[in-house]
Amino acid sequence: MSPLNAVNDQNPRQIAAGVLLQRRPGGRFTEDLLERALAESRLLPLDCALCQELVYGVVRWQATLDWLISRKTDGREQKPGLRNLLRLGLYQIFWLDRIPPHAAVHETVELAKQGGFGSQTGFVNALLRGCLREVGPVRKLLAELKVSQPALGWSHPEWLVARWEKRWGAEKTARLLEWNNTPPKTFVRVNTLDREPRRPAGDPLHENANTPAGSRHSRDTGDLLAHWRQENVEYDFVRRDWLEENLVFELKSHPPLTSLASFRDGWFYVQDPGTLLAVRELNPQPGETILDFCAAPGGKTTYLAQLLNRQGRIVAQDISEERLDLVRQNCERLGVTCVETLLSTPGRIPLPAGRREGGQWRGEGKLFDRILIDAPCSNTGVMRRRVDLRWRIQLKEISRLQQAQLALLKQAAPILKPGGVLVYSTCSLEPEENSEVVGEFLHGHSEFKLEFERELLPFVDGVDGAFVARLKRLP
Repeated sequence: MSPLNAVNDQNPRQIAAGVLLQRRPGGRFTEDLLERALAESRLLPLDCALCQELVYGVVRWQATLDWLISRKTDGREQKPGLRNLLRLGLYQIFWLDRIPPHAAVHETVELAKQGGFGSQTGFVNALLRGCLREVGPVRKLLAELKVSQPALGWSHPEWLVARWEKRWGAEKTARLLEWNNTPPKTFVRVNTLDREPRRPAGDPLHENANTPAGSRHSRDTGDLLAHWRQENVEYDFVRRDWLEENLVFELKSHPPLTSLASFRDGWFYVQDPGTLLAVRELNPQPGETILDFCAAPGGKTTYLAQLLNRQGRIVAQDISEERLDLVRQNCERLGVTCVETLLSTPGRIPLPAGRREGGQWRGEGKLFDRILIDAPCSNTGVMRRRVDLRWRIQLKEISRLQQAQLALLKQAAPILKPGGVLVYSTCSLEPEENSEVVGEFLHGHSEFKLEFERELLPFVDGVDGAFVARLKRLP
């Protein structure tokens, strides 16, 4: 094993280089690799933050960094480990102002020695110092590249940039590319549900006994803000036209979230504001039975329960027990007691009412009042959160996803009651996965009508990209 894979080393640059070396086409996502590496390390919080910045920054700006390397090597290829070291050094020089450039060169040369590239430390040193001598002109070239070759200048696939430019034009596309290369903010949704002991579905004290909502205590946002002030959390209010007042906050600075008692006690859930539009448009009402078709990890599911004040039944369905475990864990932490989880099985149509008996879902044959389909998609609206995505997505994948999304709508149609509401949403920016899927579904299902459709764009709305359509089944 290369020394760069020794993730328990205390040097954040060495851990970053080891994580980058583990990346493989179609392999584990960089976020997962980094999370595991940091969990096995003993880095201090500031060093963890530096390690994350280095890893994510190199992946985001990979194409531009390789362009810089190519200029100095006449296009010659380097071994993956050595190329990653050069990327790390150049990223620190041109993108991280807080790191002295000469320190970046020195640390990269040391990494080369530790990583088994001792014979090439002279090459690493010469290339980086050569770039240091040209910092001003190179910065000017990088700025010009964003205009003349935006895909290269902003480090995105050329085919994807061409699609976006055709749709929105150069200026708006550049704003989206810049957004994707900016570290995401931390948004949280306040959880107003109290924490009560979970009880089995058959217990007479279970939430589904329809205890009047007014008889239960709800948490107060003011109490949460008081907790945050004691926990050294700096926050700001977030307002959008689809959000309740004081529902979402941006955390400006904070200790590790899992170290906060307010997090462990379920006072909030980390969630981008854009994800809440679909739930608001579903508009769940107390006492209803609701299907969350693709529920994991449970952000929308638990917000549904919050809007219901747990007065109703939510069936949370997903494709694996591992994913459903995430839903269960989040429900437990947030005090949600009106959710039943259901494993999605090909050809199996979920039933809305009844309870689990012997591991099987026993229904009563009724239809759902409302259905939420947050469909699997290309995720092009959340590219700044998923740093690998731009290098994994392919054009043919969009067509495949389109058919899968349409299949979900067709599967949901017969189990929604007449007069019921179905909300279809994605975090994709691609029309093929959004309005075109809805249009094709409506063409073959005259019993449905479109009541609402909206697209959230990062460069317009300042949130992750999302698409939401509300359909109603005619009585």
